[in-house]
Amino acid sequence: MINYSTDPRIILTLDTGGTNMVFGAMQRGEFIVEPLTLPAHADNLDVCLQTMVDGFRAIIDQLDERPAAISFAFPGPADYPNGIIGGQLLNFPAFREGVALGPYLKKKFSMPVYINNDGDLYAYGEALGGLLPEINELLEDYGNRKKYKNIVGFTLGTGLGIGIVANGELNRGDNSCIEMFSIPLKGQPGVIAEDGISIRAVKRIYGELCGNPDHGLSPKDIYEIAEGLQEGDMEAAKGTFAQLGSALGDVIAMTVSIIDGLVVIGGGLAGAYKYIKPAMLESVRGKMKRLNGEEISKLASKVYDLDDPEELKQFIKGEQRQLKIYNSEIEVTYDPQKRIGIALSKIGANKAVSLGAYTFALHQLSR
Repeated sequence: MINYSTDPRIILTLDTGGTNMVFGAMQRGEFIVEPLTLPAHADNLDVCLQTMVDGFRAIIDQLDERPAAISFAFPGPADYPNGIIGGQLLNFPAFREGVALGPYLKKKFSMPVYINNDGDLYAYGEALGGLLPEINELLEDYGNRKKYKNIVGFTLGTGLGIGIVANGELNRGDNSCIEMFSIPLKGQPGVIAEDGISIRAVKRIYGELCGNPDHGLSPKDIYEIAEGLQEGDMEAAKGTFAQLGSALGDVIAMTVSIIDGLVVIGGGLAGAYKYIKPAMLESVRGKMKRLNGEEISKLASKVYDLDDPEELKQFIKGEQRQLKIYNSEIEVTYDPQKRIGIALSKIGANKAVSLGAYTFALHQLSR
C-alpha cells in the first residue's frame, strides 16, 4: 500500500478548468513549488495545447530533479485510460472533435501521462487527505465504531463537476462518464442541472432578479454586492446564490439516494457558500409526496451540516444504543441512526484534485 505522504517521487499536476489551468508539482503529498495559474483558452486548441506545454515547462524549470510522471484533471467525459479527450465537452469546445492529449504530452515530455476526470480526482483527493479521513478520525477518537468509506464530491465553477469514491476506491466508471448532464435542473424538467449551478447560472440568475440581463458582472462581483463591498442589488445577489443552493441541494439529494456517503463541496463558486448553504440544506432536507398525498423525506438518512460545530458533534455522537441478544443477557452496542454529512472542502478543490492526481500516478507507476 502506497503512503503518499512519504513517497519521494515528484509528479507534475494540472487542474484543468474551463476558465483557468493550475499547474503544480507534488512530492510527499504536498506542493513543492508555487502553483502556476494560466488562462485555459478552452475554445482555441492550438493556444490551449501550447499553454499546457508552457505551464509544465515552467514548473519543471523550478525542480531540482526530473519528475516521474504527469497526472492531471480534465472536465467532462472522455476516454481517460487512453488519454483521448473528446465528445460532449460543454466547457472545452476546442476538444470536441477528439484530441490524443495524453500521447501528445507523453511525446513532448518523454514521461508517463495520466488523465482523469476533474470531479473524480477531486473526490479522490478528499477521500485521501480531506473530509473522509477527517470525519473517520473524529469518529474513532469519540469511540464510535462507525466508519465512512464513500464520498461524493461536487465542484462549483465553470460547470458542475461530480466525483465518487466508493469503498475507498476511485470510481472511474466503465466509460469514464460519471457526469451531471442527465440530472435535471430543479423546477425545469428537460434542462440540465449545470445551467442552474455554474458561473453562467450566477450571471443569468442575477440578471433576472435585478432586471438587468446585460449587467456584465462576474460571480465575484455579485458576491461582493451580496457582502456590501460593491454597489448593486444586494437582495438580488443573495437571492442568486440561494437559488443556486436550492438547485444544488436537489442534485445532492438525488445523488446521495444512490451513493449513500459523505458530501464535500468545492470550486470557485464555493467562495459564496455562506449564501448557498441555507437553501441547499433546506432542499436536501425537503419533502416529497407519494401519489396518495403522504409526505416523506427526500432522503432516508438524516442530513447534518458538518461545518456547524453543534451538528458535527451530534453527527459524531450518533445514537449509541444497547441491545440484548435474543434469549440472552449479553448486550451489544449499535448505532441505528442513518446519517450523512455535508461540508465545505477544508483543503480546497485545487489541492484535492492535485492530491488525487498525484496519488493515482503513484499507484500506476508502482504496478
